[in-house]
Formats: sequence, C-alpha cells, structure tokens
Amino acid sequence: MTWLPASFSSKFLPLVEPFPKIPLGPGSKNLAQLPLLKELASNPVCTSVLTSDAQECCRSALWLLHNFLDESHEISQEIHSSTGSFWHGIMHRREPDAGNAKYWFHRVGSHPVLQQLREIAPTVGYQYSTPFDFIDFCERHRDMGTKEEHTAIAVQQLEWQLLFAHNLC
Repeated sequence: MTWLPASFSSKFLPLVEPFPKIPLGPGSKNLAQLPLLKELASNPVCTSVLTSDAQECCRSALWLLHNFLDESHEISQEIHSSTGSFWHGIMHRREPDAGNAKYWFHRVGSHPVLQQLREIAPTVGYQYSTPFDFIDFCERHRDMGTKEEHTAIAVQQLEWQLLFAHNLC
C-alpha cells in the first residue's frame, strides 16, 4: 500500500491489508481481528519510536477501523492532542452523534490532515471544506445507498489513511 509508511509494524499488516471498507455508521465488529487488536496494548504499532500520544492514536485508529467504537473511544478520550481529538471526532461521527463529533472537531483546530483532505478529496468527487460540513454530509447520506453515500465513504477512507500516516510520520 502506498499510503502506509514503511515504519508500520509488519506484525499488524493483516489489520490494514486488505484495507477494510469503513462504514459511515458503527458497522459490525470484525471479530476475526480481535486477537490481533488486543495485541496492540503490548506491542508497538510502529518500528520507529513514536510518542506515547502517537502510539495511542494508532491503537485507537485500528480499533475504529474494525468497528470497535467503544474500545477506540476509551483510548481516544485519554489522548489530549489535536490528533487524539481528530480520532475522537471520527468515532463520534460514526456512532452517529453529530453534535459530539462537532465538539471534538472544534478541539482539533488547524490540522495538516484537514488541508490534505481539501487537496485530495476532490479526486473522489467531494469538495472538502471543513470537518463540520463533512459531518453534515455524512448525516444526510448515511444508510441511503446513494452515490453521495459512496462518496462519503471514499472520503472517510482517505481521512483514515491520511490521519493514520500522520501518526506514524
């Protein structure tokens, strides 16, 4: 995968390859990945040294990727950084709890991944302006089976990959 930094631990490659489709809502827990997800608590996600916040962001992200929202939430709510708030906001957007998601995205502030989304999201058919507008877009199109829902899912995939790579760099 070109989006995945080389510093990502090959031990956890099965969690991201093949890359799962991330639903706009809570989704069904991927129980097949539960044993490997539990290993995240005692094994580094990255082969290079990460700050404890970055490591925890990666753990939260991987639980979220496999639709374990409660586990992701438990981790992200203890990360007191812009990136931790970003993961926390994504989790609440997927619950869905738009108001809480917006609260956490207000705490994100200016983040380099937001600018990357503004630049890259048009390639999948979405003009990304703010995370608040994206939350509203997801709310309008979740579970509709429309082209717009598929677009929102594609943007969410990009968002996850960009934010995860940001954690590892």
